[in-house]
Amino acid sequence: SSGINAEYGGKYGEEHKFNHPWFQTLLMFYGEALCLFVYEWQRRKRKTSSDGNTAIQEEGEEEPERVLTGIFVLPTCCDLIGTTLSGIGLLYVPASVWQMLRGAIIVFAGILSVIFLKRRLYPTHWIGMAFVMVGLAMVGLSSVLGSNASQDSGVTHAEMLLGIILILLAQLVSASQMVVEEIFIKKHNVPPVQVVGMEGCFGVIFMSLIVLPICYFMPSTGNLSSMHDDSIDAIAQMYNRWPILLFGALYLLSIAFYNFFGLSVTKSLTAVHRTLIDACRTILVWIIDLFIHYAITTDYGENFDMTYGFLQLGGFAMLLLGTLLYNEIIYIACIASPRPPLGSGYTEISADFEGSQPVLDGSLRFG
Repeated sequence: SSGINAEYGGKYGEEHKFNHPWFQTLLMFYGEALCLFVYEWQRRKRKTSSDGNTAIQEEGEEEPERVLTGIFVLPTCCDLIGTTLSGIGLLYVPASVWQMLRGAIIVFAGILSVIFLKRRLYPTHWIGMAFVMVGLAMVGLSSVLGSNASQDSGVTHAEMLLGIILILLAQLVSASQMVVEEIFIKKHNVPPVQVVGMEGCFGVIFMSLIVLPICYFMPSTGNLSSMHDDSIDAIAQMYNRWPILLFGALYLLSIAFYNFFGLSVTKSLTAVHRTLIDACRTILVWIIDLFIHYAITTDYGENFDMTYGFLQLGGFAMLLLGTLLYNEIIYIACIASPRPPLGSGYTEISADFEGSQPVLDGSLRFG
C-alpha cells in the first residue's frame, strides 16, 4: 500500500511510539472472546457425558440457566470504558504505579456492594479499605513527586496526575462492572468463562463498529487528543515492526490465558490464594521493570527513585496489608470480623464462606 512507509513505524512517514489505548482495548476483547472456545468445549463435554449417562452432578451444583445474550451489553460497556481509561492512564505513569493503583477497586467495590447489593461490611473491611486508601495516596505521591516523571519518560507532573486520576476512575468503572455482573448475571448461574467470552464478543462489535471509527475522526491535538486513536496507523506499525506485532499477539493470548486460569483459580482455590497471587503479580511487575532498566537497557523499564522510591514501597505495603484485612486473611484481635481468626479452636476455616466480600468474586479479567 502506498500509504504505508516500511522504513518507519507508522503510515505517516515518521517514527513514533505505539500509543493506541483504544486499539489495545480491541485486542483485549479479542482475547476475552477466545474464552468462548473453552466454554464450547466444556459444554460439549458435559453434553457428551450426559448422553452417556456418566455425568455426576456435584453436590450443590446447579445447571446453568439459558439467558438472553443482551444482558452482557451493560458489563461489556463497563469493561470497555474501564479498560480504555486504564490504558490511557498507563501512558503517563510507570507500569508498577499503574498496577498498584488498581488496588483501588477494593474501596470502590466495597462501597458499591453496600449501596446496591445491601451487603454488610464489618469494621475489619472498613479498616482494610482505609489502609488501601492510604497506600494509594502514598503511591500516587511518590509518582507525582518523583523525578521519573520528567527526567526519564518525558511526562510532566500534570500528565502524571492526569494518568493517576484516569486509573482511579477506571477502577470505579470496573467495580461497577462487578456489581452489574452480580445483579444481572450471577443470579442466572451463568458459567464465568461464558460471561468473559460473551463480553469479549460484544466488545469486539462495539469497538469495531462504533468506538474506533469515532476515535479515528477525533482531533489529535487539543482537549480531545486522548480520545484520538488512528487504528490504521496502529495496524501499519504492527505490519512494519515485527516486535509490535509479536507483543500484540502475546498480549491477546495472555488475555485469554489470564482469564481462563484466573477463573480456574477462583473456582478451585480460595480467596487467600487469589489475593496472594494478585499481590505477587504487583510486586513482580515492579521487579521486572527494575531489572529491565538496570540489567538490560536504560531506555525501558523503571529506575528506583532514591528520594521517593521508598514512599512507593511503603505504599505497596499498605495496599497489601489493606487487601489482606479486607479479604479476612489476617485479623486485628480487638476489631469485629464476620468469623473468628485462625487458632481460635476451629479446625478448618474456608476463605470463601457465605457473606465474605472477596475482591474479585466470580470472574477475573484483564483491565
